[in-house]
Amino acid sequence: MLWIKSLHIVFVASWFAGLFYLPRIFVNLAMVPADSVAERDRLLLMARKLLRFMTIIAVPALVFGLWLWTVYGIGWGPGNAWMHAKLLGVLLVMGYHHACSVMLKKFVSGEQRHGHVWYRWFNEAPVILMLIIVCLVVLKPF
Repeated sequence: MLWIKSLHIVFVASWFAGLFYLPRIFVNLAMVPADSVAERDRLLLMARKLLRFMTIIAVPALVFGLWLWTVYGIGWGPGNAWMHAKLLGVLLVMGYHHACSVMLKKFVSGEQRHGHVWYRWFNEAPVILMLIIVCLVVLKPF
């Protein structure tokens, strides 16, 4: 079980690294002057590659998490309501990941309508989600 738990942690940390950085690329994209095509294209390339990497990394993170939950029974039974909250947090992270892919498509098509300040605030969501999820797992408050 410790191997599975270790792999889960490594893949989750890697996934979150991408979730922390991709919106920073969005901040930079929102600040690119209209006449700076090369800079925009370079940032879009970086964003597409990072999103692809994040999506690939998310799969084993989720698989190992489900493995721990279903096979080893982590979070089952009475006194494990924290797991329900954690699973909600995981669904929110998956939704955030999806929102990032939608935003990237809007940047590619030139339809993005938010300014760089909006993306700076958007960038804070995965930090808050990770903090909540880690506290739920470590503290098991309910």
